[in-house]
Amino acid sequence: MRSLQSDIEQRGTRIFELVDKNPERLFSKAGLYQHLMALSMHDERFKTQLFRFVAVLPSLRRSSEIIQHLEEYFSDGDDGFHPLVGIGVRLARLTPWISAPMLRWNVSEMARQFIAGRNPEEVIATLRKRQVQKIGFTVDVLGEAVVSEAEADEYAARYGHLLEKLAHETKNWSDPLGKNAELFPVVNLSVKVSALYSQMNPAAPADAVAHLSTKLRPLLRRARDLGAFINIDMESYALKNTTLELFKTIFTEAEFKDWPHAGIVIQAYLRDSEHDLRTLIEWGRARGTRFAVRLVKGAYWDYETTKSGQNGSAPPVFLQKPESDANFEALTRVLFQNESVVTAAFGSHNVRSIAHAQALADELRIDRSRFEFQLLYGMAGPIKRALVEMGYRVREYCPIGELLPGMAYLVRRLLENTSNEGFLRAKFAENVPAKELLRDPRELITPTVPGIGHPGQLDGSNRKNGASLHATPGDIFKNAPLVSFIYKDSQDEMQSALREARKHFGEKHPLYIGGEKVWADNLTPSVNPAEPSEIVGYGTEAGIDEADRAVKAARAAFEKWRWTPFEERAQLLERAADILERRRYELSAVEVFEVGKPWSEADADIREAIDFCRFYAQQMRRLGRPKLTQQVPGEESYHHYWPRGVAFVIAPWNFPIAILCGMASAGVVTGNAVIMKPSEQSIICGALLMQVFEEAGVPPGVLNFLSGHGSVIGAHLVDHKDVDLIAFTGSREVGLKIWESAGITRPGQRELKRVICEMGGKNAMIVDADAGLDETIMYSIYSAFGFQGQKCSALSRLILLEENYDQVMERLIPAATSLRIGNPEQPGIMVGPVIDEAAYRRILDYIEIGKKEATLAYQAKEVPPHGYFIPPTIFTDVKPHMRIAREEIFGPVLSVLKVRDLDEALEVANGTDYALTGGFFSRSPDNIERIKARMEAGNVYINRSCTGAIVGRHPFGGFKMSGSGTKAGGEDYLLHFLVPRVVTENTSRHGFAPEQSPEYRDEFLWPKPLQ
Repeated sequence: MRSLQSDIEQRGTRIFELVDKNPERLFSKAGLYQHLMALSMHDERFKTQLFRFVAVLPSLRRSSEIIQHLEEYFSDGDDGFHPLVGIGVRLARLTPWISAPMLRWNVSEMARQFIAGRNPEEVIATLRKRQVQKIGFTVDVLGEAVVSEAEADEYAARYGHLLEKLAHETKNWSDPLGKNAELFPVVNLSVKVSALYSQMNPAAPADAVAHLSTKLRPLLRRARDLGAFINIDMESYALKNTTLELFKTIFTEAEFKDWPHAGIVIQAYLRDSEHDLRTLIEWGRARGTRFAVRLVKGAYWDYETTKSGQNGSAPPVFLQKPESDANFEALTRVLFQNESVVTAAFGSHNVRSIAHAQALADELRIDRSRFEFQLLYGMAGPIKRALVEMGYRVREYCPIGELLPGMAYLVRRLLENTSNEGFLRAKFAENVPAKELLRDPRELITPTVPGIGHPGQLDGSNRKNGASLHATPGDIFKNAPLVSFIYKDSQDEMQSALREARKHFGEKHPLYIGGEKVWADNLTPSVNPAEPSEIVGYGTEAGIDEADRAVKAARAAFEKWRWTPFEERAQLLERAADILERRRYELSAVEVFEVGKPWSEADADIREAIDFCRFYAQQMRRLGRPKLTQQVPGEESYHHYWPRGVAFVIAPWNFPIAILCGMASAGVVTGNAVIMKPSEQSIICGALLMQVFEEAGVPPGVLNFLSGHGSVIGAHLVDHKDVDLIAFTGSREVGLKIWESAGITRPGQRELKRVICEMGGKNAMIVDADAGLDETIMYSIYSAFGFQGQKCSALSRLILLEENYDQVMERLIPAATSLRIGNPEQPGIMVGPVIDEAAYRRILDYIEIGKKEATLAYQAKEVPPHGYFIPPTIFTDVKPHMRIAREEIFGPVLSVLKVRDLDEALEVANGTDYALTGGFFSRSPDNIERIKARMEAGNVYINRSCTGAIVGRHPFGGFKMSGSGTKAGGEDYLLHFLVPRVVTENTSRHGFAPEQSPEYRDEFLWPKPLQ
């Protein structure tokens, strides 16, 4: 009896023989395109620049713009590109009126290789040719990730129109095999759910399923009436679980339960794909009706690995291609073993994978007419013809659409074709021998060494996120990953934490002074801004007496804490980080209730607090050891740091745990004694943070907790002679008062007060003429309206060039219209309540000012009737001198300013008193470099949101009236809590001196700590 492997080799060899009868190049289009693709396979940087140029080209309107971008992408004198590239760029520059249209035509031709047609008429012509070749079709409408419900409605209508057109034009077509044709309707439509709902959020699958079902039902009804097949495509991992839930929910409904002509995709490169497939099959058996699965490798590998790398989490995909290939074969077996309930379609161009499916089907005695192979339009033509000749059913995945919405698809296809590990490249471009291509993928998997190549580590090396260039051994920092609400377990845990938090509503929280809980007569209630009648808890209100007592306790504790080895202080922070991690959901839930943060925003705040603790612990280890200034014979000079003394930390409510924790932990780890005061609106969060540090073992008096009115205890402590440092984050008004007051030397004061002052912003984002509008709209909307615009980094001014003003606005307003507004206790909400009644009234006053100064372009009409909800608001015709363009509003209000060109845009962006964050959307390398150099902001963000700074990665803070130039989460931040000191010793004795002094030495501590 022949082995499965030998059968695979025989079948694969047969396919290759048929392929070689009609050879075809990997890139069937000849000319410039073919040469560029060949060059890109051997030059990774050229490939990157080429694909970026291809992506931007459809948005360029004039020949001069095309040539300009060509030069910017390929004219760098030190680029190391092939000499022909430079010659081509110079020729293009000489005759732009000829070269620009030629470039556009070549990219269009490139797209035509992979896109079956711009409209239904063109697609039908393509499909007729394929019918003659006995190749079926599934058609997909290009475009994904719509930004508004208006766009989603358009896509739904296009799907409906396409279905009707396909059914009408193919009504006399028949299945090429004939046998088992009832399993494979001629008309096959692939649907992307991301195109049907703009507000999909992994944390809220029920909301997505409800909205998507409404869009899908009419399409499914019509498909059933027409005898068509509907396939639900799979996209990025973030949407996977929602897509699976949608499929199972809608096809369990009575109306569709008995309909067999529906399918879904399983991506074999996902680590959990076998679990998903087996769960689907279980569901299918319970449903009692056949369904289909298209098994593919997966097209978003680069995206998934990049996103997980940014988050510091384990990638959901296999990191070695042979792992995906081996899993594809394992899932092929699962599908065939359950053939009685599921119809399999194998989407692969890999002859090994195809031959394995053929051989396994024969081994299990499954007729070849009961499954099919699906291959992409424009790729692997000889393989399709070979399979047809061998008597297998072949279907082509045919995208339809214009070039611009199809760019993401096009670039994915180019990446696939030029990938170092791609099968098509190996066979058709590099002529790898058939025997090698048909090897069992399990033999090709490289064993991983512990600590190297594990799922969370793409490059096999340790990342130094924010570590110093002069890192000492062990100087490693990695950000904590965000909680992934993709997973039901995470959703359930958050729901449980919210229920548990409610049980603690109304609890009272004490002050902590000198290690003791202190109660006072007055209590301050903290209310839920979404439901102001609900009291989240009470904080004990400190007065002057308690403030003085806290200073005394801190001063006494400082005299011991300052001499505590830095390693002990660092370990205290790391213990606190571990406790924050353990209590993560609990703390997030309290933030949802106390300050109105949506789930993901609350979790990000706790993540930031964890990162602050671990990062500052790591940084203290770097700074803590005295460092030799110079290597000089006969003399040692060591530079080191002392703590300043008593630090008073004043934190805002909008990042109630992260910012409070960041400033307090910086003070503690540097050897200062700290008094921390949360905002009156976030007392409970502050009290819980104090519990964390108490559990971590902070010594009595080293960290003291006071809640109360800033105008009373805050002002008193700022002026106190024994307070040496003030760390403040909050409004400009209060920050300037602190700055002024701290400059006055009080009687008995021993130190010049150090002030770390982080204030507000009037942040601008500029949209260049060539900006990608999908990401521009998505990031602008999030930056302006995420957490109700209550971030000092939030987008307040959107600056648009005249050239693209109309295109941006026609998508921006519908995107704002589509936002989910509501109680953040519910998952998936982006816009919740503002913090309190004072903020509510102040923001409404600014909206009235805006109505008088500018044009109200949009304001949400429906907001919850209870709570401090402000409707998202957009003003146009805004001029730079207007109040709404100059003053910080701190709410969901966006001003849009129109300018002539980038010169004016920069002038407007830089023309306020603030310099906190700024953003720029562009695909022009030169313009990007200009903004990097000239935009006045402490944090400049290119082609992304202007909010969401990550500790160590994006040290955060501004200048001008946004702050004193400090960078929280940066490697120089701790220096503001320290006093530098140099100790010099003459080491020469009678002319004799040590040959060399160590670069680092132990701390200067006395008495010396016991070993």
